[in-house]
Amino acid sequence: MEKTIGSVRQFLEANFLHFNAASLVDAAKGYEAHLEQGGKMLVSLAGAMSTAELGISLAEMIRQDKIAIISCTGANLEEDIMNLVAHSHYKRIPNYRDLTPQDELDLLNSKYNRVTDTCIPEEEAFRKIQVHIEKIWKDAEQAGERFFPHEYMYKLLLSGVLKDVYEIDPKNSWMLAAAEKNLPIVVPGWEDSTMGNIFASYVIKNELKSSTVKSGIEYMVWLADYYAKHAIDQGIGFFQIGGGIAGDFAMCVAPMLEQDLEMENIKKWRYYCQITDSTTSFGSYSGCIPNEKITWGKLDVDTPSYVIESDATIVAPLIFAYLLNR
Repeated sequence: MEKTIGSVRQFLEANFLHFNAASLVDAAKGYEAHLEQGGKMLVSLAGAMSTAELGISLAEMIRQDKIAIISCTGANLEEDIMNLVAHSHYKRIPNYRDLTPQDELDLLNSKYNRVTDTCIPEEEAFRKIQVHIEKIWKDAEQAGERFFPHEYMYKLLLSGVLKDVYEIDPKNSWMLAAAEKNLPIVVPGWEDSTMGNIFASYVIKNELKSSTVKSGIEYMVWLADYYAKHAIDQGIGFFQIGGGIAGDFAMCVAPMLEQDLEMENIKKWRYYCQITDSTTSFGSYSGCIPNEKITWGKLDVDTPSYVIESDATIVAPLIFAYLLNR
C-alpha cells in the first residue's frame, strides 16, 4: 500500500483523543503553533535517545529548521556518532530483564556496554572515534585554541575522516545534520560521558590541559547571551525529552537573567512540553509538573504547557512525525 503524506498526523488526530494520547497531539499542535507565530524551539535530550536512534526523525527536524538549539547530555552527543560508525556491531538483547550478574560481566568482558536492551560495542564505537578526536584535541591545544565539546564533535564530522566508515544512512544522524547547520548546542556535565572520561584521562596523564575543552560555566555564559538575544517577540519554547541536567541546565537561564543579572523584560520560556516516565515525588525535578516551574521564574503564568507521561522513545518520534507531516 502506497504511503500517503501526513498519514501519521492523520492517524494521531483520529485515534489519540484522550489521556496521554490526547496530550501528545495537543503538545504537537502547540509546538507547531509556536513556530508558525515566529517562535524558536529548544529541544533537550536526556537518557540515551541517540542510542534509541531518535536521529531518524530528529535529523530531519533540524534540517527543516524546526529546532533552533539543543541541550543534551554528553552521552547523547557522542552516541549518535557511535551509531553512525559502528551500527552493525551493536548487539540487541530483547531478554535483558533475565540477565544474571554473570551474564552482565560476560558482556563487559566481551567489550559491550549495555543500555537497556542495546549493547554498544566498545572497540568499534568508542575507539574508532577516539583516535581522531584525540588528534583534534591536541591540534587545538597546540594552536592555543579552545572549543566546546560539541564543537570538537562538529570538527570531527565535518573533517570527513569518518565518512568511509559510516554504517547507517548519514541522513539519520542528528549530529551530522546539526554539524552541517552549525546548530547551537549546550552540553552540561559533559565530563560524565565516555568522551569526557577519555579526555579526563589525557589530563591526568598530562597529555592535555583541562582548559582545552570549554567548561559548563562557559556554556552557561554563552547560553545567557543567546537567550537574551533570541527571547524576543514570540520567544523561545522548550521541548524536554526526559529530565535531568540536559533539561534543568538550559531552563534555568531565564530566571538567572532576571534574578541574578537583574535584567528587565526578559521573557520566560514561551512553550513547554516534557515527555517523562518520572512520577511526581518529593524533590523530583524530572517528575515535577510545569506549574512548579512558574515559582522558579522559568515559565510564565500563560506559557502553554504540556506533560506526556510516557516513554520518550515512543512519543518523541510520533510528535516529530506529526510536525514533519509524515
